Amino acid sequence: MIKIYVVVDFPKWKKKIKNLKNYFKIKQRKFNTQINSSKKKKEFTIFLTNNLKMKKLNNKFRKVNKPTDVLSFPLKIKNKSNIYLGDIAISYEIINKRSKKSLFDHELDKMWIHGYLHLCGHDHIKYKDFKKMSRKENLIFKQLNF
Repeated sequence: MIKIYVVVDFPKWKKKIKNLKNYFKIKQRKFNTQINSSKKKKEFTIFLTNNLKMKKLNNKFRKVNKPTDVLSFPLKIKNKSNIYLGDIAISYEIINKRSKKSLFDHELDKMWIHGYLHLCGHDHIKYKDFKKMSRKENLIFKQLNF
């Protein structure tokens, strides 16, 4: 079971998706019924922000002085019934720009799913890991959106 917390730091997010907390509650419900079979509750936070904040985070934690689409901050705090996986930060401007060729909510879903898989320990440094992670992303995306 997963629990998604949402923090909105940039107001333009609310113009694209009117009720973000409800949006993620629906995604969370679908995820829990269609994908996640674990009894232990996994929790994480999605921080919806802008390029300026993403640039600062990217520089501070990765020493890259430019904005990026998504950053994941794994934490793994465990107690008897919960695992707090960490935090995911997503840039509005990058998602909005990509949505010119698709749908805004699809681009958002792709990013938080990507971030979630990083929180779960996946990476894409090696090509075989990239392919494995891409397959998982696509599977989760399809299950949540169709």
